[in-house]
Amino acid sequence: MTFQNEKELKTIYNFKAKSLDGIDFDFNSLKGKKVLIVNTASKCGYTSQYSELEALFQKYGKSGGLVILGFPCNQFGGQEPGNASEIQTFCTKNYGVTFQMMEKIDVKGNQQHPIYKWLTTKEENNKENSNVTWNFNKYLIDEKGQYISHLGSNDSPNCEKIINWLEGK
Repeated sequence: MTFQNEKELKTIYNFKAKSLDGIDFDFNSLKGKKVLIVNTASKCGYTSQYSELEALFQKYGKSGGLVILGFPCNQFGGQEPGNASEIQTFCTKNYGVTFQMMEKIDVKGNQQHPIYKWLTTKEENNKENSNVTWNFNKYLIDEKGQYISHLGSNDSPNCEKIINWLEGK
């Protein structure tokens, strides 16, 4: 699909998903906010990034400027085997997570959630193709709901690229 003008550009506001507690979440509610989307897992070498994500949310999200959406995924090494209740308990008990956790989804393959199709496909996001290669890949979305960038698992939530983006540098 080729976009002729900005009005035809698909944004994050075109999507809906369920939160971890089963409530419908309309991405339209994110207008005017920067959004960081991350696929998460409880039994991964990168799981400690939950702490960094929560610290980022505490610093930049409390003012309403940043929303973090965590999407649990069990597609990489079976590292998120839990159900919604187990995931919620794990995140809260071990990392004090208060940012928005979403339902467990597929981030690639035949059952890929539509939000991840948009995030990973240039024809959808009008920016770039990307591959979710492991847990804790990060996607940055601007205040207009447009795709900005993809960062891999090795990139800390506190890396210079994310902090500069949040601080408008």
